[in-house]
Amino acid sequence: MSTALSWRLAKRELRGGLRGFRIFLACLALGVAAITAVGTVRSAIQAGLEREGAALLGGDAEVEFTYRFAREDELAYLNDIAEQVSETVDFRSMAVVDGPDGPERGLTQIRAVDTAYPLIGAVTLDPPIPLDQALAGTGAVMERVLADRLGLAPGDTFKLGTESFTLSAILLKYPDNGSAGFGLGPRTLVLTDSLANSGLLAEGTLFSTMYRLDLPEDADLQALEDATETLFRDSGLRWRDARRGAGGAARFVDRLGSFLILIGLSGLAVGGVGVSAAVRSYLSGKTEVIATLKTLGATRRTIFLTYFFQIGVLTLAGIAIGLVLGVTLPLIFSPLIAEALPIPAEFTLYPVPLLEAAFYGLMSALIFTLWPLARTEDIKAATLFRDASGAGAALPRWPWLLTIAGLIVGLVGVAVWFSGTAFLTLWTAGGIAVALLILTLAAAAARLIARRSTRAARGRPALRLALGSIGARGGDTTSVVLSLGLGLAVLAAVGQIDGNLRQTIQNELPDIAPSYFFVDIQPDQIDGFRERLDGDPQVSKVEAAPMLRGVITEINGRPARDVTDHWVIQGDRGVTYSGPLPEDTTITAGEWWAPDYDGPPLVSFSAEEASEMGLVLGDTITTNILGRDITATISSFREVNFETAGIGFVMSMNPAALAGAPHSWISTVYAEPEAEAQILRDLAGAYPNITAIRIRDAIDQVAGVIEGIAAATRYGAAATLLTGFLVLIGAAAAGERSRTFESAVLKTLGATRGRILGSFALRAALLGASAGAVALAAGILGGWAVSTFIMETDYSVIWSSALGIIAGGALASLLAGLAFALRPLAAKPARVLRARE
Repeated sequence: MSTALSWRLAKRELRGGLRGFRIFLACLALGVAAITAVGTVRSAIQAGLEREGAALLGGDAEVEFTYRFAREDELAYLNDIAEQVSETVDFRSMAVVDGPDGPERGLTQIRAVDTAYPLIGAVTLDPPIPLDQALAGTGAVMERVLADRLGLAPGDTFKLGTESFTLSAILLKYPDNGSAGFGLGPRTLVLTDSLANSGLLAEGTLFSTMYRLDLPEDADLQALEDATETLFRDSGLRWRDARRGAGGAARFVDRLGSFLILIGLSGLAVGGVGVSAAVRSYLSGKTEVIATLKTLGATRRTIFLTYFFQIGVLTLAGIAIGLVLGVTLPLIFSPLIAEALPIPAEFTLYPVPLLEAAFYGLMSALIFTLWPLARTEDIKAATLFRDASGAGAALPRWPWLLTIAGLIVGLVGVAVWFSGTAFLTLWTAGGIAVALLILTLAAAAARLIARRSTRAARGRPALRLALGSIGARGGDTTSVVLSLGLGLAVLAAVGQIDGNLRQTIQNELPDIAPSYFFVDIQPDQIDGFRERLDGDPQVSKVEAAPMLRGVITEINGRPARDVTDHWVIQGDRGVTYSGPLPEDTTITAGEWWAPDYDGPPLVSFSAEEASEMGLVLGDTITTNILGRDITATISSFREVNFETAGIGFVMSMNPAALAGAPHSWISTVYAEPEAEAQILRDLAGAYPNITAIRIRDAIDQVAGVIEGIAAATRYGAAATLLTGFLVLIGAAAAGERSRTFESAVLKTLGATRGRILGSFALRAALLGASAGAVALAAGILGGWAVSTFIMETDYSVIWSSALGIIAGGALASLLAGLAFALRPLAAKPARVLRARE
């Protein structure tokens, strides 16, 4: 009976319209829309990657080898399971053209192909000619950015190594670009046979071979993967198929999407503050109604359900608005989004993002509305009639507290499940909780300080009135500090993380990084290479080391992937060797081998990575190098610093362990900027096969990627801040009634409009500055935590961003406060005071 009665009462209340709930709806809708939009874009990309998986890979499956081509038995097996096999070779080199001032060079990522390429999809060229015609003889195609950089047009010639090629067309699109990974240079396609005399594919040079497979339609990809890896588990073979055609791109999109959704949850938390404030304000305005119902015999349950149903209906309306906005905007802008993405996306209506966003919105609304709703149970009718709605217990009864705690745990648990990353989700949830706690304590401290500071403000009426309003019980101090503070805290944290990343990449790393990183130096070239650099006064340092590539297959006799999922075992790793202990090498544990040691293989492992993998001295590491397994015992750990962009190897072995294995050398060269061009001309002219990577170009590419991530993150933070500003407006609107009464009393006592407006402005500015300062502290703490523990970079406070946060908080609060101060100032004192009698 009470449920039906409560529903009838709720419907009658709702006929009065949405007055007092506009901010409630806006906050909820904006948070849900942000999560829905991010989820929709992520699902669109994932669907595009799944649909185009085979085309992105270049076949139904791919088998990859490092440093070598497939052996006869491996080729026979691949031809047996596939209807067609296509071989491609991937490596970096220098494209060289004869310019008016001498040779000009550009770094390029070469894909050498056979006549079967591409197995799936098509290559688009300009002019539109068939690929086999474009690559005939020593023909080549390259991406426009490289052709323009070198001043090449179709028909012009250039060199790769010692071989001349003719540019036949501009490469516009090729099907397997999603599987290429991070490349430092634009793409060039040539026939593998055309490189026979180029000197670029000699033994020991750094290249990878991929064998794309066109499998039968009924092929079981998982069964083929298991069989292939079992048969060739010791060969260094790596399998990938159309289920993971985009490789790391899919994982990157998934992780970035999860991160942005977590920022969206921060926005919902900000909106939740506004939801809670709106409910409190609404219930405060319904004191006479609630008092009347209690007087007529309404039970606690009836009153609770009456307003629970009202708020529930409005919650569903806010969620629905957010879902519609979150789906509509990506669909409207899908052509622009798809054009900006380097990978395919298929925009349509996806149910999972809708369910995820609706769940987050519903749970957030429940968590933030149950508290004020539950408190109505313990408020007596007599108290309500006395216009003391703030009276009553400070906390709801314990069953409600347990319910709210359970909802929070459920929300976090489902967020972990949806995001797929417990670590980041728990960090985010913990950060939001800590920020809310800090802001709540800050609001209480602000009220206490304001009350105690009123005496010091004697002789300054406007300031004294502002401090009195801030310190008043039941005022809007807590709402303002929480709503604005949490939004600013998210923005401050993002600003600090972004600033520190930029500082690390653009300022610190170039100061210590080498000018060039040279690869594919042959053993018979290293002496001449060093001779050219040793006598150059503008070269400050040269580092060189032999390098092979290998895949860690076993640790202590067990499959490496069963022991750890560390990045060191994911893909191939560089391996070097050295007899005597290299200069500037610090051994942290164990001992280096004797220079003439020729016993069982020994390896020195990077100390930090070994600690993360749980390795100890005496453990054995099996590394597959060029199809041969080498099992070495860990004899020492050493410091390896990968942040300097110099030479760093996780593993270094004794020379006898790698005797006879074909290999090349790598080198880093530190030189004055004005000498870089001449060094490149001399070395590339003498040794056309070597590849030079300019460190500044690599850093710029990394910076570009990080800028894209930072931009996406800033948009998410901006949505959170917008939600906070809406809550701030809601708090200002909710306090308009009290400011009207305050203005009437002050006018009666002789205060001028200017003095009253000044007190309102001071109050808003002080509250905004307080929220900004606390948010800044929380943001600096959050930025430090993410930079130190997640990104593992140095951290320093970016004061330009920090001061901007405080100024922005004060300005936002001031604008919102002044916007809702005009009507109270215009109100007639007599009419206001008579209405309160």
